[in-house]
Amino acid sequence: MDLLTPGTGLIIWQAFVFLLLVVLLAKFAWKPILQALKERETSIQQALDAAEQARAEMARLQADNEKLLKAARDERDKMLKEARETANRLIDEARAEARKSADKIIDDARQAIQLEKQAALREVKVQVAQFALQIAGKLLRKNLESDKAQKELVESYLKDISVN
Repeated sequence: MDLLTPGTGLIIWQAFVFLLLVVLLAKFAWKPILQALKERETSIQQALDAAEQARAEMARLQADNEKLLKAARDERDKMLKEARETANRLIDEARAEARKSADKIIDDARQAIQLEKQAALREVKVQVAQFALQIAGKLLRKNLESDKAQKELVESYLKDISVN
C-alpha cells in the first residue's frame, strides 16, 4: 500500500512547488492576464456602446429621413395641387375669354347683319319708291290725257284732303 499513499516529503515538496508556482504566476502572469482580460472587456464594452450609439444614430437618421420624405411628399402634393388649381384657373379663364370673344363676334355679326338688313330695306324702299313714282307717272300720263280726267283727279284729292 505504500505505492498508493505518497510520502510526507513528496507532499511537502509538491506543496512548496505549487506555492512557488502560484507566487510566480501571481507576480508575473496573472497581472498581465488580468490586464489583458480587463482591456478586452473594456474594448468589447466600447464596441457594444459604439454599436448601440450607431444603432441609435441609425434610428435617428431613419426618423429624419422619414420626416424629410414626408415633407417632400407634402411639398410635392402641395405643388401638384397648386399646379392643378392653376391649370383649372387658366382653363376657366381661357373658356371665359373664348366665350367673350365668341359673344363679341356674334354681337358684331348681328350688328353687321342688322346694318346690312337696314341698308337692304332702305335700298328696297328707294327702289319701291322709284317704281311707284315711275308707275304713278305712267298712270298719270295715261289717265290725265284728257281734261275731264284731270278735273276728276283733282276733285278726288280735294275730298281726301278735307276728310283727313
